[in-house]
Amino acid sequence: MVDRLIGANGHMAIAQSLANVPNLAGSGNGSPVSISLASAFVDSFGNGVLPSLNYSVLITPSQSCWASVSGKTSSGFTVTLTPDSGVTLAAGSFDVLVHT
Repeated sequence: MVDRLIGANGHMAIAQSLANVPNLAGSGNGSPVSISLASAFVDSFGNGVLPSLNYSVLITPSQSCWASVSGKTSSGFTVTLTPDSGVTLAAGSFDVLVHT
């Protein structure tokens, strides 16, 4: 889903979202799981639709864990979910909101 918003200063903000992105279970206590969304934000020609690398990403996981983003490009990024110490990450999902 893509929403385009025009702010009072004339700057166009683009918000894109992905819902219920699946993640695999972790391999053991405290083991992180990385999910590549490197091509998640492309147009029908395969071009990245994120206008700059200065976008914000909000991750909402379905379970208790830390979420981080790395490898940002104009077409996507990698999400890493890290459970609390002593906990194994379960198979689940997370939601993504990208704001430029």
